[in-house]
Amino acid sequence: MAEPNLFEELKAVLADFKTFLDDNVATIKPAIQAIASLVPQVTELIDLLVELMNKLKTEIQNLDVGAIPGLGEVAEFTGKIPAFLDAAKKILPGETGAIESIADVASVVTGLPSVDQVKTELLDLITAITTHLNSLKP
Repeated sequence: MAEPNLFEELKAVLADFKTFLDDNVATIKPAIQAIASLVPQVTELIDLLVELMNKLKTEIQNLDVGAIPGLGEVAEFTGKIPAFLDAAKKILPGETGAIESIADVASVVTGLPSVDQVKTELLDLITAITTHLNSLKP
């Protein structure tokens, strides 16, 4: 079975977070309000989460990969990089940071061909989560 790409993983994480909020906002809201009276920074936490969601939404909206020629081949190329990096880690243990950076970029590029397939779902999930988060504010 193929390993899920970055965008499918993001969709799964967002869906899980949304489902949790769908099921628990009514319980969490009074607790957040009580906590905010003791720890006012909890409102900042929610604001930071909303800000992060908005930045993520903007980045996803700006991804338009449909017109990139050769994208499939580039994704296939970057899909081969993780096996090489795993071998390189064993030989170059002092370069783990650089190797992880390469792996992160390769993961994003490998997932690009599927972004158009999940883009609307990602944006819908982010919008729903942001609405829930804003509803939690005291």
